[in-house]
Amino acid sequence: MLLSSLGTSIANVALPTLAQSFDASFQAVQWVVLAYLLAVTCTIVGVGRLGDVIGRRRLLLVGLAVFAAASVLCSVAPGLGWLIAARALQGVGAAIMMALTMALVGEAIPKARTGRAMGLLGTLSAAGTALGPTLGGMLIAVGGWQAIFLIKFQLAVVALLLALLGLPAAGSSTGDARPPFDKAGVVVLAMTLAAYALAMTLGNGRFGVVNGALLLAAIIGAVLFLWVEARAQAPLLRPGLLGQEGVLGAGLAMSVLVNAVVMATLVVGPFYLASVFALDSTRVGLVMSSGPLVAAFAGMPAGRLVDRLGAQWMTIVGLGAMALGAFALPALAATVGLPGYVGMLAVITSGYALFQAANNTAVMIRSSADQHGLVSGLLNLSRNLGLITGASFMGAVFASGAGAADFTSLAQQAASSGLAAAFAVGGGLMLVALLIAVRTTVATRRAVLRRAE
Repeated sequence: MLLSSLGTSIANVALPTLAQSFDASFQAVQWVVLAYLLAVTCTIVGVGRLGDVIGRRRLLLVGLAVFAAASVLCSVAPGLGWLIAARALQGVGAAIMMALTMALVGEAIPKARTGRAMGLLGTLSAAGTALGPTLGGMLIAVGGWQAIFLIKFQLAVVALLLALLGLPAAGSSTGDARPPFDKAGVVVLAMTLAAYALAMTLGNGRFGVVNGALLLAAIIGAVLFLWVEARAQAPLLRPGLLGQEGVLGAGLAMSVLVNAVVMATLVVGPFYLASVFALDSTRVGLVMSSGPLVAAFAGMPAGRLVDRLGAQWMTIVGLGAMALGAFALPALAATVGLPGYVGMLAVITSGYALFQAANNTAVMIRSSADQHGLVSGLLNLSRNLGLITGASFMGAVFASGAGAADFTSLAQQAASSGLAAAFAVGGGLMLVALLIAVRTTVATRRAVLRRAE
């Protein structure tokens, strides 16, 4: 989990160096990051289900080996195209690691301690996100951009050895007969997700004809996926799986909304901090790192609260904290200044840590053992879709509120207006998520009472 999140964040800091080394534009080198994210998004559900079919331990070892090999290929890439292709391969390895790590933990840990395990995974994910820029900057200064990929190779080899020694052989599909694998469903879903992700990321924040065509392709792909699944012998997504007691469908919907708001802090924050508080890039980075650091420290306590007080109630508390932080952040940043901004950012990210631990726990403990890989893949997919959508949508809201398409030279008032608009929308999204959480909790309680009767 640490490696996969580190793989996302550590490459961002290398983009200026890569642009200089390959004599390429910033838009071109951005694909070093996008290729990784797109590969994860498109493959994570399929590899999660594949782990259920052929064995989670076996496929996780393959994923670690792929990640390690791709890291070497990245470090020796002779050109930008080769580097982007190697990063896409690295993303496939990361998708396997993300989906099957959570699935194996959900399988191995008793239900009474699932919250702590999910909190620990959340801590490591946030730690990788926070560590990436700092570690990447140090490595580039010492060994050039190649060093950030060589360190991931070394860490992947260590993780592979630990997995070989420590993972139980029981982490595989249940039963003697191997269930069929829905190849057609996986391919259609991957193409649909690719079209949607590209629609949200192409155009540098401007929604043009290409974006519209890709979004239409994604809609057609979604309809085609439902048609394929309705006729499949063993569908990737069983009919009724998302609607069973509302827990999985609601959990995925809330995750998309929550991560869209989290992305707002990462996309909008740097421009606001630079424009209003006149912070240089180093200080902006320090402020931005405070969010993942808070999430990292809050992960384990959040998991304990989930185990002690219940996943569904803690989901509501986490969402409430995020809504409070989103609505209050612009006002406190304007009146108190930078401490007000950092304080509300801490409220948002600690609420996020609690939500992640609670939501993942609620979904995983209600999924059957033979579906853990698939469900874990869906949870990670919802996170990625939220981040991708948030980057595009919340950036557009900020631009609309600021009244400017160019963020590089914003006036203080424009930046403040953009921030207020973005987090007003973000707070509204959190209220929608809260409504989903409350309705799901009520429906679950009623279902329990009906079974008791």
